[in-house]
Amino acid sequence: MLLKSERMKMEAGEWYCCIDPELDALRSLARLAVHAHNSMPPNERGAMAPELRVLFAEPGNAFIESPFHCAYGMNIKLGDRVYINAGCVILDTALVSVGDGTMFGPAVQIYCPEHHQDAGLRKAGLEIGRPITIGKDVWIGGGAIILGGVTIGDGATVGAGSVVTRSVATGVTVVGNPARPIR
Repeated sequence: MLLKSERMKMEAGEWYCCIDPELDALRSLARLAVHAHNSMPPNERGAMAPELRVLFAEPGNAFIESPFHCAYGMNIKLGDRVYINAGCVILDTALVSVGDGTMFGPAVQIYCPEHHQDAGLRKAGLEIGRPITIGKDVWIGGGAIILGGVTIGDGATVGAGSVVTRSVATGVTVVGNPARPIR
């Protein structure tokens, strides 16, 4: 029987230990790319530092303001005309897919990882990554938090400061904590 590496478990959507040399190395690569992006003069960086462009699964034709942070980068797929404002964080322990024309306000947080509820297992580094899919032409207001396992439909709007814990239908506007549709 072939034993799965922690990376293989993470990629399969299973519980894995994030305290792992291979995953540490991948996060180090991401930190270097993020540092290059955040420290490069804007006129040299353009829409995205070359180091991020190479790191992402699909960089699309996106524009990412500085500062920016991601956990791995390799699980991020961006469409064309995606705009990510300053201070955004994407913890991409699972696939994060963002459709064409979508815009993030400042300080938007995308959180795929879910840590174990058992304190001992959490202390040991056990977590699971839940994918996040954000459709086309979505607006996510500043300071919003999107939790793992959520899908946001095309043309939806997430109000500033909202915490999205459930999927959002196409064209719907949600606000609050937890985010709820506006009637």
